[in-house]
Amino acid sequence: MPRHIIPFLLALTLPLAAEAQDTMQARQVEIPEWKAVFGRIETRDSIPARSRLGGTLVELGVAEGTRVEEGDLIATVSDEKLALQLGAVDAQLRSLQAQLENARTELGRGESLLQRGVTTAQNLDSLRTQVNVITGQIDAAEANREVLLQQESEGAVLAPLSGTVLNVPVTAGTVVMPGETIATIGGGGFFLRLAVPERHAGFLEEGAGIRIGGGAETQTGTLAKVYPQIENGRVIADVEVEGLSQDFVDARVPVRLPVGVTEAVIVPPEAVSSRMGLDFVTVEGPDGAPVQRTIVLGEAVEIDGAPAIEVLSGLKGGETLVAHHE
Repeated sequence: MPRHIIPFLLALTLPLAAEAQDTMQARQVEIPEWKAVFGRIETRDSIPARSRLGGTLVELGVAEGTRVEEGDLIATVSDEKLALQLGAVDAQLRSLQAQLENARTELGRGESLLQRGVTTAQNLDSLRTQVNVITGQIDAAEANREVLLQQESEGAVLAPLSGTVLNVPVTAGTVVMPGETIATIGGGGFFLRLAVPERHAGFLEEGAGIRIGGGAETQTGTLAKVYPQIENGRVIADVEVEGLSQDFVDARVPVRLPVGVTEAVIVPPEAVSSRMGLDFVTVEGPDGAPVQRTIVLGEAVEIDGAPAIEVLSGLKGGETLVAHHE
């Protein structure tokens, strides 16, 4: 190539190189300070299904992990004494019905005799009273029978809500007392429950974003409720998460939640270059000439939906950066 053409080509290349540079600002912003804790997957409601009747558990239709709907029959408790008492009441009713038929027959005969003047009105009143007494005894026996039938129906243990059976502390054939738990059912949805050290209580705000999980698979949740009572030096909080795993209750899940803010300098990822294990940014010098500077990087963050990198040292907020495009 003739030497007189080289200066002409350089003159064309330099403006193009200058145009290939973009300027941007190193920003000083407030970024959340994250605290790593463990949360437990829990059900919103955990209600025991109790026996209303004392007796023998003759049938148990659920086990841990069984899915039930509200009102489903999950167990049956039987008390043999109720069947004997029902038999006695039925026998009493049959006897009273026979007595009532006889009393009504006597009353009809008395009315016929009174019309012929053979008996007195006082005797007829006595027969009528006897019919009323037996009728009252029958009503009382039938009411007693209804009570026994109600007690017998209370041997059916029903699911108090729709959900998953978490615990079944009894087996078929067990003798149970009234009010004893047959199964514990969890329902109403799943959420994460956190126990956060009380020194961070002032930074917890309902509605704040929460990060769940670690590594590449990270979910986001919302701090739904912060409980006012501190237990064993820890604040209890609930986090709502869409698509939370429901395979295991009380499973521990790593969680990161915001407990404050810190000042940091951030730069766009394209402003950083790496060579020989060191990180560099190009800063616009006082005379406008680009100057490379070595920096120490922190974690990748997201500010206003845009990716950025935290700079721990080597750069101040407000400095002008230059990004080179090849």
